[in-house]
Amino acid sequence: MLEEYKSQLTTHRNTLHKIPESGFEERKTSDYIQSVLKKLDVNYKVVEKTGVIVYFKGSKGNKTIAFRSDIDGLSVEEKSNNPIHSEHAGYMHACGHDGHMSMLLTFATYLSENQSQLNDNVVLIFQPAEEGPGGAKPIVDSGILKDYGVDEIYGIHLYPVVEQGKIGVCKGPMMAMTGEFDIDIISKSSHGAMPHEGIDAIVIASELMMGLQNIVSRNVSPIKPSVITVGKFEAGERRNVIAGSARLEGTMRAFDKSIYQLMKARMNTYLEGLEKAYGVTITLEVRDMYPPVINDANLVDKLIAAQGDGVCEIIEPQMISEDFSYYQEVIPGVFYFVGTYNEALGHIHPLHSSYFNFDHEALYNGFRSYVNLLQAGGSIDL
Repeated sequence: MLEEYKSQLTTHRNTLHKIPESGFEERKTSDYIQSVLKKLDVNYKVVEKTGVIVYFKGSKGNKTIAFRSDIDGLSVEEKSNNPIHSEHAGYMHACGHDGHMSMLLTFATYLSENQSQLNDNVVLIFQPAEEGPGGAKPIVDSGILKDYGVDEIYGIHLYPVVEQGKIGVCKGPMMAMTGEFDIDIISKSSHGAMPHEGIDAIVIASELMMGLQNIVSRNVSPIKPSVITVGKFEAGERRNVIAGSARLEGTMRAFDKSIYQLMKARMNTYLEGLEKAYGVTITLEVRDMYPPVINDANLVDKLIAAQGDGVCEIIEPQMISEDFSYYQEVIPGVFYFVGTYNEALGHIHPLHSSYFNFDHEALYNGFRSYVNLLQAGGSIDL
């Protein structure tokens, strides 16, 4: 019965894959979502410029279950083997959001065609700007979850680390809290032959690079996973000039909010010490991004039981981040991975890769997981 929806999954994915757009600018994407919903004649409204909320009222309405898809693309030039390519130069659905939307749109069709059997209320959230600056928080802050009385929420992500045909999930921390930091060192330049007359920013930055790693290895408990990574280092003008400035850019991640705050505090203290030791000015800017994704244990059990034997596998927490976490701060929720790894088809590339692609059978697996959740929980009678 469910297999009749496979063609819809493919049609939606191929259409949406052509029109990736940046956060809060997903106008063509939103228009397409709305065009599908209008044909279904369902109750929906536009939120946060390009987001779309769909509401299905159940006959009993004992509870309300929400399902969320992100809708934005990435500034990546596509090089995948997908015969359908992005038509927006410099942009690509390199994180599978076209697939996420396809699954939720097809689920909307399924619900509209079976609404007479629906017992509980269902809310579908097509959310903008997951990749940045973040669309989940404005939706939560607007009170939409309270307005619809949402009791629990599920989010899905195609994931090439998990084998196609499997669902990856875990209880508790699933994805990390994350932040970005920029460190600027203002020192004193001099001729390379007279280093004593300057204060070398490269030497200070190099010491700083090593010191930041000590925060994780010596200030954080070894059983509390955390990461500080410097991914960009800029300094110097010429080979024979002592650098008068340097800039480090990086990211920090942890599953525990208190550990994240500890890393920030130790970073500040360490930089203050370097300023005094070298007589320079060091500035630090930290941009806190998304909270950690914390999966509700009871809902994870519900998800696993609904999918049947051998479908779900417990995976290790991932240091990547997701703004789905904002929903989980106010209501119980589960975020889970639908596997896309398929070596035979060449679907082995990571998220955000210009080569990222997946088999449409994975979309069917994700769509079916939604239906299984409703059926197993008694939310729909079929």
